[in-house]
Amino acid sequence: MELTKKTHACVRLEKDGQTLVIDPGVFSETDAAVGADAILVTHEHPDHFHEDRLRTGMAANPGAEIWTLASVAEQLAAAFPGRVHTVGEGDTFTAAGFDVEVHGQLHAVIHPDLPRITNVGFLLDGSVFHPGDALTVPQGRRVDTLLLPVHAPWNKVAEIIDYVREVAPRRAIDIHDSLLQDHARPIYDGLIGGLGGADHGRLAPGAHTDVG
Repeated sequence: MELTKKTHACVRLEKDGQTLVIDPGVFSETDAAVGADAILVTHEHPDHFHEDRLRTGMAANPGAEIWTLASVAEQLAAAFPGRVHTVGEGDTFTAAGFDVEVHGQLHAVIHPDLPRITNVGFLLDGSVFHPGDALTVPQGRRVDTLLLPVHAPWNKVAEIIDYVREVAPRRAIDIHDSLLQDHARPIYDGLIGGLGGADHGRLAPGAHTDVG
């Protein structure tokens, strides 16, 4: 399985000639979903769900399908009948040859005055976990590669370090990072890598690595 980092929270995974894309949002490349056989969306915020990105990907491949939670599915189902699937915590399915488990229910707290929306994370082939905008721990599952939301309005670095410790992956790869200034990255790298207890790294947009 090969993982390609796209900008911000979007990643592209390829295996056995099939491609799966997670969270092509407004900060990701305009063609982030092009070539996808399956698209997964964790929640409705625009940095994870951008309708134009999804429509471009779905138009490019008439066989492409989307799996997401209800708040996103209801915005797309009419345009792509039979190709948009609603999922929630505990569901399992196969998409583009990947075995997918759904974990989590709610977005992390941004502020107590703001209502929490739904959010799901996706575990691929029992190995790679994308949590969306939450610090969800897949209960009873050993995660090899954690896609780590390193910088967001809803988190702080101490929480991220503790999250890596709790999930205890073999390695953590940064996502949700487009708002993180370059001069701050060595600080985050040192703290997470030094205290998280896992191999920690980051990829530039377009770079790839083997996972799983």
